[in-house]
Amino acid sequence: MRPYYNRFHLVSIGMAFLLFLIFKMKIILFIALFSGVLSGCFSVSFNFNTDSAIEKEEAGAKLHHLVLCWLKESGNVKDRRKIIELTKTFMDIPEVIHAEAGQVVRSDREIVDDSFDVGILIVTKDQADLQKYLDHPIHQKAKKEVLLPLVDRILVYDFID
Repeated sequence: MRPYYNRFHLVSIGMAFLLFLIFKMKIILFIALFSGVLSGCFSVSFNFNTDSAIEKEEAGAKLHHLVLCWLKESGNVKDRRKIIELTKTFMDIPEVIHAEAGQVVRSDREIVDDSFDVGILIVTKDQADLQKYLDHPIHQKAKKEVLLPLVDRILVYDFID
C-alpha cells in the first residue's frame, strides 16, 4: 500500500527539510567564524566608548615612535651595530620609557617590506614627551654624528597604544 501524501504533508516535509538546512548552515557558519577567530584570520571590533572613556583610555596610552633606516651602505654590519648600540643611549633621556633597535628580518612573504636595514623603537608617554626626546641633546648629537652620516633614508611611524 502506497502512503498517501496531501499538500499539507508535502509542505510540512519541505518546511522541516528547509529548517534542517538552515540549522545546519548556522552550525557551519558558526564553526567557520569561530575557527576564523581562533586562527586570527577574522576579527570583529565593537567600540562603545564615549568621549570621556576615550580620554581616560588615552591618559594611560603610550606613544610609539618607530623609525626605519636605510643605510647608505646597505647591509653594512658595522654601521648597523653602531645605530643599534647608539639607541641604547636614548634611555638616558628622562622622557624615554623604552628604546630598542634591531636589524631587519628577511622574509619571502610579499606583504613584508624587508628593504630597510635597521628599525628603532622609542616609547614615550605622549607627543609632548616625544618632542622633548627629539629636542634632547643626546638625540641631537646622535642624529648629527651617527644617523645623518650613515643613513640614506628614514621612514617614521608614530602611534599610540
